[in-house]
Amino acid sequence: MAVIKYSRQRKAIKDFLMTRKDHPTAETVYLNVRKTYPNISLGTVYRNLTLLSDMGEIQKLHFKDGLDHFDADTRPHNHFLCTECGAVLDIDFQSDNDFHLDEQANSVFDGKITGHITYFQGICPDCCINSV
Repeated sequence: MAVIKYSRQRKAIKDFLMTRKDHPTAETVYLNVRKTYPNISLGTVYRNLTLLSDMGEIQKLHFKDGLDHFDADTRPHNHFLCTECGAVLDIDFQSDNDFHLDEQANSVFDGKITGHITYFQGICPDCCINSV
């Protein structure tokens, strides 16, 4: 495996993500990291986000909005997508059924399932308050 050279820009991207709980898009990361590194390009941000994701240091999340969202929290957890505003939020719970779901899926699948990702959807707390 090739050694990945240290990059101040990559560190700034990861540090920015670690301050966020809203799962920003690459463009949001770019606009914020650009405040510290004005010459950084959107392409550099995309490449570093992909590299960090490939290395398992961040998560890349795909939603129906067609945009990749990024999460510095790499532990197993679920996500919620607001159908009103598009917010992506963490749902922090583990269920005893998580393991059983993997077992059930493995029983009907010829390959090997090692885990799963669950996305919940509905209306976030902010949209619930604003719709009253």
